[in-house]
Amino acid sequence: MRMTAQATRLTRGWTPAFCLLLLASTSPLAGQSLRGSPTSLDRQNDQAVRHDYTYLASTSQVRRFVESGYLVPVDANGDFRLKAVSFPYARPEVKLFVERLAAQYRRACGEPLIVTSLTRPLSRQPRNASDRSVHPTGMAVDLRRSTDPGCRAWLERVLLDLEGKRVLEATRERRPPHYHVAVFPEPYQQYVAQLTGTELGPEAGSQEVGHRVARGESLWAIAQKYGTTLDSIREANGLSGSRIYAGQLLRVPVAR
Repeated sequence: MRMTAQATRLTRGWTPAFCLLLLASTSPLAGQSLRGSPTSLDRQNDQAVRHDYTYLASTSQVRRFVESGYLVPVDANGDFRLKAVSFPYARPEVKLFVERLAAQYRRACGEPLIVTSLTRPLSRQPRNASDRSVHPTGMAVDLRRSTDPGCRAWLERVLLDLEGKRVLEATRERRPPHYHVAVFPEPYQQYVAQLTGTELGPEAGSQEVGHRVARGESLWAIAQKYGTTLDSIREANGLSGSRIYAGQLLRVPVAR
């Protein structure tokens, strides 16, 4: 089958592994769409509650969450840019999502991904924002819609594929044209761990080490430091959420 000039440009420079990723993303996804719905908002808010996330009310509260390590800086690189982002902070898993997606998008399209919004407190929500938006929790990101039809099609296929894996909810917004993406932190982290082979497997065996929580340190950062998962640390310490405090002694399961 003859490829169009657009398709030829988009496939130039792909690695075999990346081709496999995109082929998986282009398969039909029954029942998936980017139209948005009350059910989609329900899923987003359910995840915020499940993660015990606070809906930040003000700029000062955002600043406190950054200082405590619950939100991390999202810095632009060669793969993505920030455009008119008032608060360039997000949950660590959202930062991971943006960096991974942007690298793949840049390779496929030859243009940087444009991020237009991240964490946004209730006091700074635009007038047309939904009162159920999860931007105030730090688990959402807005991505500008490209003027290139091929790039738009690529991004929508990937977002639909990830939505089908139940690691995020994505909506195509019209005013202004962008994609609203609510990343489900723990499911997404587990998804990436399975892709990269970093998840702690029961067959590998494990042992526990003690870790004293430092000021501003998050549970996610501790899990990354020891190469384990949030669920493993929570289970070992009888935690139901992700809140910890400076000076707390945690038992951290690590691979032998």
